[in-house]
Amino acid sequence: MEDERQSFLSKHRAISGYIAHEGLELKNFDACLKWVFVDQSNVWRTGISWSIFFVLAIGVPLVSHFLLSCSDCDENHSRPYHIVSQLSLSLFSVLAFISLSCWTRKYGLRRFLFLDKLYDASEKVRHGYKQQFQNSMKLLCMIVFPCFAAECLYKIWWYVSGATELPYYGNIYLSNTILCTLELCSWLYRTTIFFLVCVLFRLICHLQILRLENFAQVFQKETEVELILMEHLKIRRNLRLMSHRFRLFILLSLIMVTASQLISLVMVTRSSAHVNIFKAGELALCSISLVISLFICLRSATKITHKAQSITGLAAKWHVCATIQSFDYTESETPMAPISSAQVFPFGADIESEDDEAAEDDDLDNTRLVPIYTQTISFQKRQALVKYLENNRAGITVFGFTVDRMWLHSIFAIQLALLLWLLNKTIG
Repeated sequence: MEDERQSFLSKHRAISGYIAHEGLELKNFDACLKWVFVDQSNVWRTGISWSIFFVLAIGVPLVSHFLLSCSDCDENHSRPYHIVSQLSLSLFSVLAFISLSCWTRKYGLRRFLFLDKLYDASEKVRHGYKQQFQNSMKLLCMIVFPCFAAECLYKIWWYVSGATELPYYGNIYLSNTILCTLELCSWLYRTTIFFLVCVLFRLICHLQILRLENFAQVFQKETEVELILMEHLKIRRNLRLMSHRFRLFILLSLIMVTASQLISLVMVTRSSAHVNIFKAGELALCSISLVISLFICLRSATKITHKAQSITGLAAKWHVCATIQSFDYTESETPMAPISSAQVFPFGADIESEDDEAAEDDDLDNTRLVPIYTQTISFQKRQALVKYLENNRAGITVFGFTVDRMWLHSIFAIQLALLLWLLNKTIG
């Protein structure tokens, strides 16, 4: 009775600490949303959020394009690729802003970040998610600030070097300063919005990876098949929810980035194009930003799919080891170890010691043999579990297509075909 009471109190303290930490992380995330003006917690903030969105994502690029149109400027200030770069950033920011607004309004912060699924998770998963939450905000700053610094250098050079040629209104210095500031604010706002969505997708994927790595531990201890099945069903449900929430964003991002890069390629490879860092610098920075954001999403989705599908191999290895050990037990003439103790193959250590890369293996995809509890789970149950995992592979899907390495290879092949076709039309 006393042990149960202590266990209940320790669990209660852990959950209380988790809830307190969850509240702190939600405050930090809410502050991040306020910083990028995506906070729509009430009508007043919603109006401000959409007003700033229309001004910085749509209004400023349109105004700067028409007000700074200069047919008499030199080649370095003619901005032939301005429409493509600004349209790409604006369309991507529109997609990210609408998606983030719908997610936070429909699900709320706790459900959107899957914090409500952590109440029954282990302390290791909670601590790992806490670390990933902090690292995600650092990653966002590490990506946005260098790109913004490069954009600042380019814009300042563009306005300073072309001060006497560019159109101005009223005082030349005040006009250029205001226009430059507005353009930089617009660029920072748009890039931060779509990078934020990609980083949040990466964060949620890391949570499921932590749960998968924790789930892999069930094959290292005495566990019933029913418990393994229930935990795997929870993970599959979470991955299905993630797929339904992000599938449209991933698909449209892939289409928009591909179209943007192909259009940019056509413009810079045509016979009349004169490309240099001064004329195409902004286009190059825009392309780098979009490709990085897409890379974050696809890499995160592919990684979690690979981890989820590695469960099948781990379960099959566990089943094989248990089956072989059971035959050794029945054919042996000497008494075996007690049933409740874990048993491993004696050559497992040799396999690990001979492999120089064994230390780099994780709990899901490794070459190590697993401890065996021969008599605790029957052969039929183990076989049924392996069959279930083989026919119910988990992972991130986009409208039924699993985002795995094969899917990425197919996308790369299609894009390569389009690239070669366009090069044949422009250069060939």
